[in-house]
Amino acid sequence: MSRYAYVNGRYVDHREASVHIEDRGYQLADGVYEVVGVRDGRLIDEKLHLDRLDRSLRELRIGWPVARPTLEFIIRELMRRNRLRDGLVYMQVTRGVARRDHAFPTQPVKPALVLTTKNTRRIEADAGAGIAVKSAPDIRWERCDIKTVALLPNVLAKQAARESGAYEAWLIDGQGNVTEGASTNAWIVTRDGELVTRATDNGILAGITRQTLKSMASDLQLKLVERPFSLEEAKQAREAFITSATSFVTPVVKIDGAPVADGKVGPTARRLREEYVRFAAEGEAVT
Repeated sequence: MSRYAYVNGRYVDHREASVHIEDRGYQLADGVYEVVGVRDGRLIDEKLHLDRLDRSLRELRIGWPVARPTLEFIIRELMRRNRLRDGLVYMQVTRGVARRDHAFPTQPVKPALVLTTKNTRRIEADAGAGIAVKSAPDIRWERCDIKTVALLPNVLAKQAARESGAYEAWLIDGQGNVTEGASTNAWIVTRDGELVTRATDNGILAGITRQTLKSMASDLQLKLVERPFSLEEAKQAREAFITSATSFVTPVVKIDGAPVADGKVGPTARRLREEYVRFAAEGEAVT
């Protein structure tokens, strides 16, 4: 079966998809992106993802390449063409094509829009044995709240984690606190039973899965606290886990080679994952 991508107004064969060499996203990382999860052909938290895309575009002063209802139609049409049931929709908007210059183009430029889809294995409620994370210095810029395509520090941290045998990197700021993962938000459950995640500020991305999980925690009467937590506190925690559109809720059982608590998946992460999988299955059906 052919796989399609959407590039600036056209559905094209994925193998032939391309952008202009002077697209500012390619040359200057002058663009933003979003990733929306799909389960059983249903989009997960589409509205919240598009709301965040709108915010990222406004922060970088990039206009919408198409009207929002048009983008929603493109998403569905690409899913239909690719027969996407379980996986991801990736969308990227850059400032567009212009002669290379660090400053914004002086003449009007149409923003560029690219969408692709990816089939992934179906995420189940069973988290398995959990994952390991490795700490790394947070060397990113000071506007991590904008979901830009400038991800090189994240890439390097993730690669170092994978080479060490860990799945994810946890980034550590100058005060020794965990900001977030290379591509996820970070959470712990303290020995007193508090569910802790860093408050949203310019140092982390306001994860959509994170936002949904906060509501779930309230419904489950869990004591949620948004505050910084140190790497050492995480290593002493009762539980730890990560969240994202791609990982849902994934328990962390090892940090820097040392087990978290007894090194097994804890009840809070297990319950939250089960609830999130249930929520994902009730998303908007795409026909």
